[in-house]
Amino acid sequence: MDKKLVSFNLRNMIITALLIALGVVLPIMFHGVANAGRIFLPMHIPVLLAGLVCGLPLGLISGLLTPLLSHFLTGMPPSPILPSMMIELAVYGAAAAILIRFIRTKDTYANIHISLLGAMIAGRIAFGLMNTLIFNVGNYSMQIWMTSAFVTALPGIVIQIVLIPIIVIALWKAKLIEI
Repeated sequence: MDKKLVSFNLRNMIITALLIALGVVLPIMFHGVANAGRIFLPMHIPVLLAGLVCGLPLGLISGLLTPLLSHFLTGMPPSPILPSMMIELAVYGAAAAILIRFIRTKDTYANIHISLLGAMIAGRIAFGLMNTLIFNVGNYSMQIWMTSAFVTALPGIVIQIVLIPIIVIALWKAKLIEI
């Protein structure tokens, strides 16, 4: 297996721990506004970063642990949403890690953007499938999925597309990460 894909070194474990902590703390700033978590997707940002920066196992672990720890520490996400959100975020972390290692154009910026967009789509598809097949059988439709995954979340999607590449490129230029 690709060493960059599976990079379990101390630095990456520390970065992942910090990103998990950020994934718990950042959404707290949004809890005062109704539906702000669903609109701005603050927990998604640290998980996507963990996948892009720290590799497959740590991106996956970040996606599983961030919503779980947040649930136990803050009550958010609520219990009915927690399982599907854990799967969605685990897919974000894993897909971001895999894509950033295997997408190879001649442009590093394009590699980051393609990997990010691919991970965002994969996570949203996983969320929709889990709700359709397991968690909300019979009560979930394509319209509900499209509305929650894309319409309501549009501000958060825009924030992710703008902010995450800037952070990854800054870390890369500072020679703190390899991509």
